[in-house]
Amino acid sequence: MALDTILLAVGPGDADRTEELAAAVSEVAGPTGAHVVLAHVFTDEEFDGVVSNLDYDPDGEIDPDEVAQRHATVRHLTRSFDDAGVEYSVRGRVGDHGETIVELAKEVDADRVVVGGRKRSPAGKAVFGSTAQEVMLNAPCPVTFVRGD
Repeated sequence: MALDTILLAVGPGDADRTEELAAAVSEVAGPTGAHVVLAHVFTDEEFDGVVSNLDYDPDGEIDPDEVAQRHATVRHLTRSFDDAGVEYSVRGRVGDHGETIVELAKEVDADRVVVGGRKRSPAGKAVFGSTAQEVMLNAPCPVTFVRGD
């Protein structure tokens, strides 16, 4: 199976694991020449908060792709990809995290989805994390879970 497109989905909890995510994606995308779609998914509330922090004109149309490109987590990842010579594009979406990631994976015809998460206790493993669990169960392709420290 060829790897042409990798969807790296990030959200509000991924700021502390950008190095791990960038390394995991670069290790695969670099040698295969895969294009990385770096997607930041916001809930409505998260999107409104980020937009207010970025001083957007409230009467103007707000492009989720542009908001994602300006987000600190995405900027850190794009710098890492630039340094590694990995080809990428940035997408922003507003909606339920897990559901929107699965929809975007279908839209970009992803060959692999990469999501991040944190280490869980034995009891927490039973629930795994609603976003990661939903993506793993419903994605149209293999999913790689990158655990942060």
